[in-house]
Amino acid sequence: MIEIKLVSSEEEILQIKNLQEKNLRRHLTDQEAASQGFLTASYTLEYLKEMNAVFPSVIAKDQEVVAGYAMITTKDVRTGHDLLKDLFDNIDRCTYEGKLLRDTDYVVVGQLCVGKEYRGQDLVTRMYDHFADAVKDQYDYMATDVDCDNHRSLKAHAKAGFEVIDSLVYGGKKWDIVIRKTNR
Repeated sequence: MIEIKLVSSEEEILQIKNLQEKNLRRHLTDQEAASQGFLTASYTLEYLKEMNAVFPSVIAKDQEVVAGYAMITTKDVRTGHDLLKDLFDNIDRCTYEGKLLRDTDYVVVGQLCVGKEYRGQDLVTRMYDHFADAVKDQYDYMATDVDCDNHRSLKAHAKAGFEVIDSLVYGGKKWDIVIRKTNR
């Protein structure tokens, strides 16, 4: 049985890094990226450790194997990676339910990934529900962006309760900014 929990060891962070590397767009064929989804950002191990020291990521764990992860990324680490800084800046300018998000308490999903052999088991929704529960006392919303070419990820986010609130163009690609309340 797959357990959903927060990161609690350096070994789990190492497994997140390995899973990230396997699923980066640059390591996949066009067919794999189109059918399975992909990751764009690569984070150093040092930055992953920094992120997890501020707020541990949510992981799906199959005994000793990290099967998936959802990174909880706070404003405290927003300047540690150019893509995340830009994402925070873009979310800050968005409004949701009549409020400018810059003036609200939100947290960013720094990245989401489910290992190939674990897809189709509703782990995205389970991890996001755990994520929301872990942050609900401090944050009202979870937000992220999804590459519009990543159809699998767009569907998974919609199924997990995220809604599109805006779009942006980054690196010549269109991205949807999506948000979900932490208390659904």
